[in-house]
Formats: sequence, structure tokens, C-alpha cells
Amino acid sequence: MLIYLIFVFIFGLIIGSFLNCVIWRIYKNQSFMSGRSYCPNCKHALAWYDLVPVLSYVLLMGKCRYCKKKISLQYPLVELATALIFVAIYNFLGVNILQGFDFNFYYVLFLWAITAILIVAFVFDLKHYIIPDSVTFSGIIISVIWIVFAFSQNFYTTKDLIDFFAAGLGAAIFFFLIWFFSKGKAIGFGDVKLAFLLGLVLGLPNIFVALFVSFLLGAIIGLILIALKKKKMKSAIPFGPFLIISTFIAFFYGQEIINWYFSLSLR
Repeated sequence: MLIYLIFVFIFGLIIGSFLNCVIWRIYKNQSFMSGRSYCPNCKHALAWYDLVPVLSYVLLMGKCRYCKKKISLQYPLVELATALIFVAIYNFLGVNILQGFDFNFYYVLFLWAITAILIVAFVFDLKHYIIPDSVTFSGIIISVIWIVFAFSQNFYTTKDLIDFFAAGLGAAIFFFLIWFFSKGKAIGFGDVKLAFLLGLVLGLPNIFVALFVSFLLGAIIGLILIALKKKKMKSAIPFGPFLIISTFIAFFYGQEIINWYFSLSLR
């Protein structure tokens, strides 16, 4: 079991390195399917030993080998985050490759793909205050394909099918109303599309947990930033990262949070 977790961790590091490339290429409106990786500052093509996830960053002491420009901490953080979430999902689902291609095997592949998309969306929204449609729509398409596939293989029932699409539409409508009545000041329209994606991924009732936690996190972080004088009351704060963090919390701990909530209400 440990050897599988190590393999998944290394695989996650590699995917995380690729996601850093995707984030940069999308920002620069360049294809990430071709062309060698290069330093954003000096444009020097990077050798394979400059691209070893995390290790290259540590050995180079966070600087470009060629121009000595500081490398953003985003690169090792994205690689580590991707690897850790991949391992957490694999371990949470209890996948055993030796058991063959069962539901959990296919499900973990789907969740890894969605994790990659959400990490790109997280970083992009955090840095640029926007979530590219190409990222969100890719996640929506993959989610719809997964739901239909799982239903066709009798992994999901008709009720499951309804729950996932109801969660997506319900979350999207909720955010659309916030966007519409605030005239785009409270949230961006990208959050509406992201909410639809997250509803498709989580389904009912976990989408409710994700929405609740996202607003709670947003309020707490917002107050902390204001207290530290990093932001003002009217300052814009991207909401996508809170939604994405809350999605992972809801996935791993959604049922426990729901049980805890109802235990309080019954006292």
C-alpha cells in the first residue's frame, strides 16, 4: 500500500509541474501542448534537470539557473499541493489497483482530473482575479462525461443523476442571483460557472457544505486581511479560491460536518 502512495505522490508532483506550465501558458495565451518550458524572465529554455518537481527549486535555491531571477514560490507549492491532494483522494477512496477497474478506480481518475482543473482555477483566480472559461468548461465537460459514464455502468442511480445536476444548477442559480443583484460587485460571473462545476462534482447534499464553508472562510479571511490592513472594506477579494478549498473540505468531511450540524440542532 505504501509503495502505491509513494507512486501517487510522485505522479502528483509531475502533474503539478505540468499545471504550473498550463497556468503560465494560459496567461500568455500560448499552447501548453507544444514547445519547451522556459524561464519567464530570461526566456532561456529549461533543461530536464531544471524541471524536477520541488527538488530543482530547492537545489537552485529558488533562482533561475541562467539569469538568477527569483522563481515564484507558486511552483513548488502547486507541485506539493497537487501531490498531497492526489494522495489524499487515493487513500480516501481506498483504491486497490490489484482489484481491477472497479468504480473507485475510475472515480479516482475523474477526481484527479478535476483536482488538476481546480488547482489551475485556484491559482489563476488568486493571481489574476479571473477564471478562464477554458478551464471551467473543461471541468464541466469532464464532469458531465463522468456522470453519464457512471450512470451507464450502473455506478449511479437515476436519483444520483438528478442529485448531481440539481446541485450544479442550484449552486449556479444561487450565485447568478448574487451576481445579478449586486451588478457583479459581490462576485464575478466566473464564480457562477465555477459553482455549476462544483455542484456537478459534489452533488447533493455536499454542495451545501461547500457553499456554507466558502462564505465562512471568505468572511474570516476577509476580516483578517482588513485587520492586518492588507485590504479595505471595499477591496476586491477573489472568491473562487474559497469555493475550491471548501469543495475539498466538503468532499473529505462533508458527511461529518452534516452529522455534526444536525447533532447540534437536535440538542
